[in-house]
Amino acid sequence: MIRHGASYGMTLRVASALSFSLMYALMKWGATLESVSAGEMVFYRSLFGLPIVLIWILSSRGGLAAISTRRPMVHVWRCGLGVTGILLIFQGLRLLPLADATTIGFTAPIFATLLSILFLKEKVGPHRWTAVALGFLGVLVMVRPGAEGAPPLAGLLFALGGAFVAASVTVTLRQLGKTEKATAIVFWFFVACATVGGALALIDGHSHSWRVIAILAAGGLAGGLAQLLMTTSLQHAPVSTLAPLDYLQMVGAVILGWLLLSDVPTTATLAGAALIVGSGLYTAWRERVLSREITPPSGSAV
Repeated sequence: MIRHGASYGMTLRVASALSFSLMYALMKWGATLESVSAGEMVFYRSLFGLPIVLIWILSSRGGLAAISTRRPMVHVWRCGLGVTGILLIFQGLRLLPLADATTIGFTAPIFATLLSILFLKEKVGPHRWTAVALGFLGVLVMVRPGAEGAPPLAGLLFALGGAFVAASVTVTLRQLGKTEKATAIVFWFFVACATVGGALALIDGHSHSWRVIAILAAGGLAGGLAQLLMTTSLQHAPVSTLAPLDYLQMVGAVILGWLLLSDVPTTATLAGAALIVGSGLYTAWRERVLSREITPPSGSAV
């Protein structure tokens, strides 16, 4: 049963999903117009997203005190994983169509299930194993090994690597979230991304036209807004209610890919996406029945 105020949380989550779609679409668009490295994408995403995060922190209870931490080394580990994950995701985005890259990102719950067995010693029954198998089948349908016109293998490997790291971040956040505030977790992650992304941009970055810089900056603003909306939504509704709404990112990716990039998803992409979404929704339903913590379906946790 949806508790009081959940409708507001659901509205925020829908806005978050669409904002994430806009961020990825703008980053992809910028990289299509000019050569933009994954490091540059991370830098612009963090540089222009950080002011929104800071406004959110300053307006929250406690102000800047909310970014203090009692477990700095765990933050370092989380940030290291997160920065690695977002670099892999953006590299996959550079090589794949927008819809394909977005869909692959939603395999994170599959990897989270496997990691929870290894590190959290969770017991996985036949229902979750069925969901895992369904999700991997969706990936195979999209990949189409050996088929003509299949997505670039390198792009798929980068995207899958990003999803795997995102799942690792989720497992880490389950532990970190027990003692740390969301404001601290988000803030230090953005700082880490801006630092590493800036260093990489100096190494392999390029000069860009003002048009592309504006597009990348808008993508960063959309990413910061998406993070704020996603985190705030959790204050008004449980994850079990909100998680299925994250799949609207796929809808946004298809529409924006068509409008901005003239990309039309293939039948294999749509079929694979349907299987991956079905896997995620089945897992979310099963976890809700068992009253267990649900893994967010997207890679946005990185």
